[in-house]
Amino acid sequence: MAGGSRDLEARPFEDGDRAAWDRLVEESRSCHFLFRRDYMEYHRARFEDASIVVFDGDVPVALLPASRHGSDVVSHGGLTFGGLISTPKLTTRRTVSALRAVLQRLGQDGAAALTYKAVPAIYHRIPAEEDLYALFLAGAVLSRRDCSAALRPNDRLPYTKGRRSAVRQGRSGLTIGPDSAWLEFMTLEAAALARRHDVAPVHSPEEMERLAASFPDNIKLFTARRDDELLGGVIVYETPMVAHAQYIAGSERGYAEHALDAVVDFLIGEEYAEKPWFDFGISTTEEGRTLNEGLIRNKESFGARAIVHDIYRLELGGNREMD
Repeated sequence: MAGGSRDLEARPFEDGDRAAWDRLVEESRSCHFLFRRDYMEYHRARFEDASIVVFDGDVPVALLPASRHGSDVVSHGGLTFGGLISTPKLTTRRTVSALRAVLQRLGQDGAAALTYKAVPAIYHRIPAEEDLYALFLAGAVLSRRDCSAALRPNDRLPYTKGRRSAVRQGRSGLTIGPDSAWLEFMTLEAAALARRHDVAPVHSPEEMERLAASFPDNIKLFTARRDDELLGGVIVYETPMVAHAQYIAGSERGYAEHALDAVVDFLIGEEYAEKPWFDFGISTTEEGRTLNEGLIRNKESFGARAIVHDIYRLELGGNREMD
């Protein structure tokens, strides 16, 4: 104990913690539906859950979404990011104590290392980077940094001249707005990724449809159509702070007719005009060390600029004293 306060205790997540877990997520500074148990567990067959709950007595005060990968623990292998989640009540000193308790627990459970995927700052409702300081004290090292691009819809840089022209052409004669054709869009997405990058989407069409049905206030599809033909669209993951473009895809005709320019312009200028941030997603490959210059230039032409997704690694046998 220090300063008269009670020591924090970290325990593995159990099914009986589900309601308390989701409630803390909703109250947290990094509120994101990705961290709700129903979202984390939709792909439970692919990831061995290793999530941790930090308690102050009987009260949960922090969470670590995590999965086990051999002797390593990742926060979380199935999520884009997922660091230590806490409410505004957890101060810097107590966050250091919370991470210490987590590391001790992981070590007791036989984990050799922690890969920590920090939540990007734009997703915080109020400042929430105490965990980064705690990681520094523990001796964690930055192992990966991905470059994303984001903008403030109500205070953004102007479009480039070429982007303005493309938007004008794309907005002419298209029907743009919310859509529920999840299977049709994800089929288009799969074809576009295969054609352009020779990869497949992370989610199958059926998975995306199920997730959208489970989180209708957070997962939304917006499309551009001409005479009912799907030319392109964007799946948005929405949180209190951020509208994130999770999937962006267009047909060959859609690209020729600037359908995606029109959809993105609609999202930035109308649908999410009052949202604090619009996030286009990362533009890096090879563990963040290769920048796709054409991709990020495309995002920057809408007025976006770089933010980073940081990943840290901590060898649990050698982390230094955090007191």
